[in-house]
Amino acid sequence: HSTGNHSINQSVFLFAGATGDILPDSLPSVPGTLPHFMKEPEDAYIIKSNPIKLLCRAVPALQIFFKCNGEWVHQNEHVSREYMDQNTGLKVREVLINVSRQQVEDFHGPEDYWCLCVAWSHLGTSKSRKATVHIAYLRKNFEQDPQGKEVPIKGMIVLHCRPPEGVPAAEVEWLKNEELVSSLTDDNIDTRADHNLIINQARLSDSGNYTCLASNIVAKRRSSTATVVVFVNGGWSLWTEWSPCNVPCGRGVQKRSRTCTNPAPLNGGAFCQGMSVQKITCNALCPIDGGWEEWSAWTLCSVQCERQRRRECNDPPPRHRGKMCDGPSDTTENCTGGMCSQNGKLLHDVKPQSMDGSNDVALYSGLGAGIIAVTVLVVAVMLYRKNQSDYGVDVIDSSALTGGFQSFNFKTTRQGNPLLLNSSLQPDLTVGGTYSSPICFQDSIDNKELFDPLPDIKVKVQSSFMVSLGVADRAEYHAAKGHPPETFPRGLNRDYSNSTVERRSTKKGLLTPNSPHLNPTKDQLGTTGMFGHLGGRLVVPNTGVSLLVPHGAIAEDPTSEMFMVINQGESSVQTEEGFEILLGPEVTYGPPGIDLSRPVAMTIAHCAEVDADNWNVQLKRKTQDNKWEEVMSVEDESTSCYCLMDSSSCHLLLDQPGSYALVGEPLTQAAVKRLKLAVFGSMGPNPMDYSLRVYCVDDTPHAFQGVVATETCRGGQLLEEPKILPFRGNTFSLQVSIQDVPQFLWNIKPFTTCQEFSFSQVWCSNQQPLHCAFSLERYSPTTTQFSCKISVKQVKGHEQILQVYTSVAESKKESVLFFMQTDCTVTSQTGPKAFKIPLSIHQRICATFDTANTKGKDWQILAQKLHLDRNLLYFAQQQSPSAVILSLWEARHQDTGDLDSLASALEEIGKIQNHSETGINSTEFNKMHFIVMFRYFCSVSA
Repeated sequence: HSTGNHSINQSVFLFAGATGDILPDSLPSVPGTLPHFMKEPEDAYIIKSNPIKLLCRAVPALQIFFKCNGEWVHQNEHVSREYMDQNTGLKVREVLINVSRQQVEDFHGPEDYWCLCVAWSHLGTSKSRKATVHIAYLRKNFEQDPQGKEVPIKGMIVLHCRPPEGVPAAEVEWLKNEELVSSLTDDNIDTRADHNLIINQARLSDSGNYTCLASNIVAKRRSSTATVVVFVNGGWSLWTEWSPCNVPCGRGVQKRSRTCTNPAPLNGGAFCQGMSVQKITCNALCPIDGGWEEWSAWTLCSVQCERQRRRECNDPPPRHRGKMCDGPSDTTENCTGGMCSQNGKLLHDVKPQSMDGSNDVALYSGLGAGIIAVTVLVVAVMLYRKNQSDYGVDVIDSSALTGGFQSFNFKTTRQGNPLLLNSSLQPDLTVGGTYSSPICFQDSIDNKELFDPLPDIKVKVQSSFMVSLGVADRAEYHAAKGHPPETFPRGLNRDYSNSTVERRSTKKGLLTPNSPHLNPTKDQLGTTGMFGHLGGRLVVPNTGVSLLVPHGAIAEDPTSEMFMVINQGESSVQTEEGFEILLGPEVTYGPPGIDLSRPVAMTIAHCAEVDADNWNVQLKRKTQDNKWEEVMSVEDESTSCYCLMDSSSCHLLLDQPGSYALVGEPLTQAAVKRLKLAVFGSMGPNPMDYSLRVYCVDDTPHAFQGVVATETCRGGQLLEEPKILPFRGNTFSLQVSIQDVPQFLWNIKPFTTCQEFSFSQVWCSNQQPLHCAFSLERYSPTTTQFSCKISVKQVKGHEQILQVYTSVAESKKESVLFFMQTDCTVTSQTGPKAFKIPLSIHQRICATFDTANTKGKDWQILAQKLHLDRNLLYFAQQQSPSAVILSLWEARHQDTGDLDSLASALEEIGKIQNHSETGINSTEFNKMHFIVMFRYFCSVSA
């Protein structure tokens, strides 16, 4: 015991010396055990500047002191108390110290700031555990913020989060739309893996705004919000059943469709790929109307003096919704020739009592009625002749018509004519025959020299155009200087297909109408001409539309007046479900009743980048009831007509007059149609204002003429050569923006620098121009120069730049009309001069190649060498296949007239075929080549 007491006293002495105080001389007696810690100091965090408290409790303990970082804490910094444990009866000692933020910050040791307590008893000392003291903090910035995602439904979502640095380490929670996300209530969510949020299979309900929340005892921090979008890609539904054939008889179309609703695209999901409509051709059985068989033999005469006979509706019987036979199926007649007996006497022996008197009355009544009828007829003839004399029409021989194609002005010589539908109406039409001087059908603006090359003439012409004006059979056509006629035709009645027009030449060349109905309208543009057996050509200048009437297409004796018009108004073609678009103008040729022995060749310009993989191009024709029916697809073979697609024109061989239109259906989003872009400018009402107008129109000459006509009225100037923009059928819009405007010289109206056309506006424009305007204002009247760039771009497509450099003057300048071109040529030609191939050469080629040989038809070789060897079945059914092939060649090369290529093709055929096969040798081919080239150079020099 002495050893133990000595060591205790020594330790106490050392401790007292260390603390600078002397412990008490006597300590209370305690049982002989080592101190046991009932509570040891715990790790602590200093929050901001608040000190922490370390507590130590032991029993039995004579004394307890703290030791921090290896040094004893001063006795004055200890707060101690002693009390009796009621359960054990032992004295319990408890000591507490404070540790400040400054103490921790001032410590610079290899370890963290730490403290422990030491307790003494009679048997020795005991040490507690080390308690570390840290300064708590949480930085503001996350080491990694979660990022927004777009994931497909049932895909995995992983949102990463690395919280800010902090002591103690921050705990992480996730919020979705400000509500706590818990993996305990949703097995599809895992928030335990390294603070990341994992959604195993995305659901639509998982879309939302996610936030990572980090917190410790100091603060809470919020990450940036990550938006998660769970999208659904569209899926096609099942195909519907095929629709019935769209025609009651013959070749038609069946359709079936599907919708992008299985599922429908959601939250920006991709739309279904492919077409929503499929079409196939179908052949509907045509109705067969019933027909009567021959009458049966008469039955025997009955006692009623009658006999009967019957017939059946079986020749043929009605089938496929055909009509039943019209008329009775049986008939009855008297079989005695009126001599049947009544009461045993023949009819002629039975005389009624009033017979004699009634015969005289009937005789006198008939004579009176005859006299009255003759009187009425004489009066009517006299009135008719008097009315005819009211016209006062001079009759002059119409042979002047054959001297050249001239303009004639129709006018009446007497006001208030009762035969006119509207006596105040003064129509102004142009009628023409053949001509040799160039004439362009444009608005009559300062065209005196163009339309009045001859002195005043009067011609009696009985024309179909009078009928529509309500004039009788005769009228006066007058061409007077100073009164230029309006362009003809400004239009025809749209019901042209319901009318019949015939022209027959009399001995004096007069024209005889046959009840046509031709009404001038501003929505149509065209031309007319008189054609005979030699054929000819009709051209509407600057529209890309022409009609070739081949040699022999019209009978030899009569001369027919033919017309061709272009519909300039809104298209009447009804496209299906927004997929089909008009690729060129609607063109009509006639008259409807004309009899053609050979097909005519019509050329129509189009705006499609033709590709069979991307386009389904169809030819449509207007029916009698003003509906449009499909004639053929350009990729199909047909015996009713022929269609040849070039890069910018379509050449048609047609034998039925009527209205035709070229319609395109895109098969893929890679389908392209060409747009022509043009920019015009003009001064505004205010001399300081200037207006730019940008036009986007289908790339056909006729469509651009509409732009030219509009700008002519406005006095606009073409500021840059028009350019071509390929426009894809990918549903993206067209943007037009103005750039590089001199900022210190010009001011542009706000919010107009970029304008946009929707996809449907551009794609379904159907030859109608679209335009947008930019309004500018110059700051100073001394500014006379203007420059800018116009960008026309399809979103996710091609772009074109129109560079504008122009001089702006305050005085009004003359408009520079783009359409005043040198190619404004004659609109009608007849006879050999209308063709590139001389008639004699044409006839020799036909005579040579229409002859059959052992290898088939030689015209097939001609078609192959001229690159017209598709749909040969159409040529085979023609009376002269070679003549039809040459007509198509003429239409295709009307602009270039490349006779050299034709001659080279003939020479090549001559080298391939020997004399026995073709009946023509190389010498003859060389001679033909010489003649063709001779005529060609003669025509050029002329």
